[in-house]
Amino acid sequence: MRHLKSVNHIGYAVRDIQKTARYYIDAGWVLSEIFEEEVQQTRIAFLTKEGFPKIELVAPLKDGSPSPVDTYLQKIGCGTYHVCYDVDDIEQAVEDLFDEGFRPLFEPVESVAMDGHEICYLFHLHLGLIELVNTK
Repeated sequence: MRHLKSVNHIGYAVRDIQKTARYYIDAGWVLSEIFEEEVQQTRIAFLTKEGFPKIELVAPLKDGSPSPVDTYLQKIGCGTYHVCYDVDDIEQAVEDLFDEGFRPLFEPVESVAMDGHEICYLFHLHLGLIELVNTK
């Protein structure tokens, strides 16, 4: 995991971004615009507050959509979904993490919510789901 530079955000799976965000906004957090990620079939928004890590709220694009987050919500409910890490070279990071037992869920793709930077989700049997974002 030597290619991971820093934590970019903590992702939470939610059913309704606005309903979840209300609790954070009442506590002084600021909600970004809501992005639609067609490739992942998700809606995404970020919450920020000085002195705290950025939080990503991830919801299905539509109820019952074929989205990995919908599957998570059906099995587990709302909750911590993943940790996202900054990397300089996403291709190399995916390759190295594969050697450590991580399995990519898809090839790196550009993300509207991440200003066009490439992202990739990987899963490890003992560590769960992580996301990488190419910040270079």
